[in-house]
Amino acid sequence: MTRGRRGRIIPALIACFYAGVAVGWWIHAAMGVADRPAEVVEATTGNSSDPPAKAVGTVLVDAPRAVAPVAAETIGPNPIAALRSHDLQVPIDHADVDDWKGHYAQPRGGGTRGHEAVDILAPRHTPVHAVEDGTIAKLFNSKAGGITIYQFDPDGEFCYYYAHLQRYADGLADGKRVSKGEIIGYVGTTGNAPPDTPHLHFAIFQLTDAKRWWEGKPIDPYLVYRD
Repeated sequence: MTRGRRGRIIPALIACFYAGVAVGWWIHAAMGVADRPAEVVEATTGNSSDPPAKAVGTVLVDAPRAVAPVAAETIGPNPIAALRSHDLQVPIDHADVDDWKGHYAQPRGGGTRGHEAVDILAPRHTPVHAVEDGTIAKLFNSKAGGITIYQFDPDGEFCYYYAHLQRYADGLADGKRVSKGEIIGYVGTTGNAPPDTPHLHFAIFQLTDAKRWWEGKPIDPYLVYRD
């Protein structure tokens, strides 16, 4: 082999080596995102396609998605009836449940998904109450939801999601047992909430058999609380 040919082959081999390393790194990074909970991915990557939140009357046109929706397995065909038997407290004193009608189905992400929650407007620092006895499954801070709480019911069948909080109640922690009516946080505008429209983004979802705080079947809170 001549020196000229060796001079051409060696740089080509080096280029192939670095190309392989780059492809391997890209595959590893992509799999790392895919394996993480949807809310965690949202917290680190954001969602640049969503418009800024705006208030329209008492309804907000943008809010975080609480969980990755999946087929739930633990409750029978009527989870709403099961939840109504829990006699849930409203998370904010004197909130008007009738105002929640239609919030759940409002389009988000340019119409690619639904709201899957209700927005309860209240002054900043208004106390937020646990809707029933249960356990704090996760305290989480995300780009969209801001300061949030995931609370499991006593049987680990349902999860209650409270978002846009200004702060947590003193002493609140993962794994802590809470009582119905206990103050767990305070209304705010963290995450993608409009800075001049403090409110609580409240969602309910039915957990799967895996009991993961980040996945479940969303349920319309209005249907659970209405008379």
